[in-house]
Amino acid sequence: MRFDPRYYQIAVLGALLVYGIAALEFGIEFSRMLLILATALGCQVVGSKITSVRFEWRSALISGLSLCLLCRTNEAWLAALGAGIAIGSKFVLRVRGKHLFNPTNLALVLLMLGTDGAVWVSPGQWGNVAFFALLMACLGGLVVMRAGRADVALTFLAAWIVLHMGRSLWLHEPMTIPLHRLQNGALLLFAFFMISDPRTTPDSRAGRMVFAVLVAVGGWWWQFLMFGANGPLWALAACSLLTPLIDFLLPARRYEWSRRSAAPGLQLNLASS
Repeated sequence: MRFDPRYYQIAVLGALLVYGIAALEFGIEFSRMLLILATALGCQVVGSKITSVRFEWRSALISGLSLCLLCRTNEAWLAALGAGIAIGSKFVLRVRGKHLFNPTNLALVLLMLGTDGAVWVSPGQWGNVAFFALLMACLGGLVVMRAGRADVALTFLAAWIVLHMGRSLWLHEPMTIPLHRLQNGALLLFAFFMISDPRTTPDSRAGRMVFAVLVAVGGWWWQFLMFGANGPLWALAACSLLTPLIDFLLPARRYEWSRRSAAPGLQLNLASS
């Protein structure tokens, strides 16, 4: 039986969350964390019973941990609602049996869109120590998981870096400015734990690389031409609507968690959020 990469993700996200609460003052209370995780797991239980789908606690826990790290709000009920939206979307918003949106991404976008500033994502809460620790954990994950979905994460990061560096060169900014922008823990979480979700990205490698570039360009456009915040989150939600079309134009074998044998490029991947 092969190693399930979701265990690695749970360990990384859990360790980062504990460190963030204890040392970095992430702004989330222990009771709020328990509320989010309990809601995510509870909704997964209900959804599994209603749809007669096997209860999958690992993906629900990853979604809950990701929301604990990224979602900020002063209202406990909004945090719980985010967990409910994330898990509920997996059972409701599907195209040909495949998730349409990344659950965590959809929850964050809908809450930010519908609460008039009551929910936000804080990209500047990490600090250099946490950023480089998370970077090492993410890069280590590529080895542990045999890089089955590394293509989309690395393509997105490459495109994002090129766009940032290109803009700074065009504006004659010192390179310290884009380098500082890129030292962002939320960006790493997005690249390695959200856009790389195997259940919501295109099935083919070519399709995933096209998808990653579209998300990077869309996020850059939103942040630097429309002067909005959290560009990658908004771009991923919008570009996810294109995934069924990309799968149609560039078909490939669909990923399944239960698969026991496959080509090396399909075997293991960065886990679903």
